Amino acid sequence: MQREQISVFDIFKIGVGPSSSHTLGPWRAAQRFIATLVQNEQLTQVEQVKILLYGSLAKTGKGHGTDIAILLGMTGADPVTFDVNAIDSTIEGIKQQQQLRLNGLHNIHFDFDDDLIFLFQESLPFHPNAVTFQAFLNTGKAVSETYYSIGGGFVVKEGEDGTEKEQVELPFPVERADDLLHWCKTTGLKVSEVVMENETAWREEEETRKGILQHFHVMKDCTFRGCHTTGFLPGGLNVGRRAAALNKRLIGDQPYHDYKTWMMAIRNGGQNFNYILDWVSCFALAVNEEYASFGRVVTAPTNGAAGVIPAVLQYYIAFCDGYNDDKIIQFIACASEIGSIFKKGATISAAMGGCQAEIGVSSAMAAAALTEVMGGSQRQVLMAAEIAMEHHLGMTCDPIGGLVQVPCIERNTMGAIKAITASQLALQSNPDKAKVSLDAVVNTMWETAIDMNSKYKETSDGGLATNIPISLPEC
Repeated sequence: MQREQISVFDIFKIGVGPSSSHTLGPWRAAQRFIATLVQNEQLTQVEQVKILLYGSLAKTGKGHGTDIAILLGMTGADPVTFDVNAIDSTIEGIKQQQQLRLNGLHNIHFDFDDDLIFLFQESLPFHPNAVTFQAFLNTGKAVSETYYSIGGGFVVKEGEDGTEKEQVELPFPVERADDLLHWCKTTGLKVSEVVMENETAWREEEETRKGILQHFHVMKDCTFRGCHTTGFLPGGLNVGRRAAALNKRLIGDQPYHDYKTWMMAIRNGGQNFNYILDWVSCFALAVNEEYASFGRVVTAPTNGAAGVIPAVLQYYIAFCDGYNDDKIIQFIACASEIGSIFKKGATISAAMGGCQAEIGVSSAMAAAALTEVMGGSQRQVLMAAEIAMEHHLGMTCDPIGGLVQVPCIERNTMGAIKAITASQLALQSNPDKAKVSLDAVVNTMWETAIDMNSKYKETSDGGLATNIPISLPEC
């Protein structure tokens, strides 16, 4: 049986907020559809396109920027490199001119209201996040493809099952946490070292290290930018940004001029518990306020949970003297393996599993990574991941107004703090006495996801989304 092989760069992706499954995934799906037209030499034959959004993509698509992402993907823009400051003007131009330039080459008439269709009451069986692209050609033929955005920016085409990626010979194949522990015990390797060995099946180690550090630079730039940007988040809820004010209050009169001196200034503030707690929250708020504003972020493992891992990593850098390339690579590599175990054994899609699949998984990833860089054993690393997820089980996804803002942003602060607590518990515990394994909690999470009512799975049909009038200010 062919197994899914997941790289560190599958779990961590550079992209644009606010959502990995509703923004980045549909963006990638649009790019794939355009690539099909190009490959079949049909792009210049297109006269009209229709885009059909189903299930969760329809119900919360506008709040998550699905329509915007798809149109940018159709133009040939790439989420890794596209200037996020040009998003509004690009979309406004499409609307006003009623013109869509496919792949940046071929203009067609496009009516934003008629050609982009939200099917609120329809859902496709494979996954709640579905989009169908239809291209009508001047030859009288039509091309249609359906894609599913299955979480974390992963996309599968109708008829695929997610294992179509070219298979490589991994030195240490891992499906479950027990597999990972087996390799760690038989080789003596840390979790991050197992990951780095497996990555060599795809590329040279130096290329992997360079790529991981590139992702880290996006994380730190996003955090720094979010801590220095004021105003309100887009979308109509009038949620005010808080990270900049919190940063200013905490930093006081200590001078700094860039990220490195900012970290030094934060570290000079001391080790008071409340001070550290406030900074962890500030880091998470900063990232999440950026993704809510269509900023560039790292999906970790999703955009909705993108603030947890950077917050815990910044905590390690600022308060545990962790500003070291080797340690940062170790942190991110270890975290990626935990994320891949959850994706293989359960889900990282809130539309499938509620918010436990996003904040819960990111918290488990961060807890494991922090435990390893703090000197924990391989079993303590897995124990930390288990503890973090155990206390997110059953968390629903109920975004108010379909926006990745309330309660999503604050949940990232809680996920980060839980990750640090889980790591501390694991480091002070004997894994031999643990009652729950990581594999057991992965299975439990998946069973909980299956049992969870669909209205709590990123539809805004239940929970806070239906109990809080969107006219109220954020509490």
